[in-house]
Amino acid sequence: MHPTQRLFVIASQARRSMSSPFAIVAGVGPGTGATVAGKLGASYPVALLARNPANYQDAVKDIEAAGGRAIGIPTDVTDPTSVKSAMGKIQKELGGDKCAAAVFNVGGKFIVKPFLELNQEEYESGWEANGRGAFLFSQAVLPMLLNSTDLQHPPTLIFTGATAGFRGSARAAAFSTGKFALRSLSQSLAREFGPKGVHVSHVNIDGIIDIPRTHEWMKDAGPDAKIKPEA
Repeated sequence: MHPTQRLFVIASQARRSMSSPFAIVAGVGPGTGATVAGKLGASYPVALLARNPANYQDAVKDIEAAGGRAIGIPTDVTDPTSVKSAMGKIQKELGGDKCAAAVFNVGGKFIVKPFLELNQEEYESGWEANGRGAFLFSQAVLPMLLNSTDLQHPPTLIFTGATAGFRGSARAAAFSTGKFALRSLSQSLAREFGPKGVHVSHVNIDGIIDIPRTHEWMKDAGPDAKIKPEA
């Protein structure tokens, strides 16, 4: 089953479940994160995480306006204290410790720069977001996912990746390193936790998402050059 279809399936089970599981989306912004949170929020209480509250505020309002329940929590996924605090707030405000779906949608800095001009801080930024961040997020949500294997459909951990995680491009060493780490982690977790009842998948988003920040990108390439978030 395609990961996008799986999101709809696990969302629909909330109507039949008495355990009131929730969903968590990290890396919420005006594109993929907000769209995924909205889909899950149609049936589940959902927690939206982002470093900047402005990135999730509209999505929270949209979910609540549609009759759902949502909370936004400012979170730096690269900081273990911040991640731990966020998980505590989620369990307190949404109740219990059953998580039906957790989505890691953190992009990290998109640095395009000649390798010999790249400094250490810039290089490590890609790994910090997608390597360390995914590690901390996974360690925080997996106990709650493991506690939800009695649901009708397997609890699910989804990582959104990029083509940079399959093929490193010139001048993109920092970004590619992080995305390769993310994909490798997802494969390892899938093999470890799949047999325990948790579905883990890595979704490759092969293109530029059409959001306000990218409106000026590839302007002359035609209307199909970028991916609509709702797709």
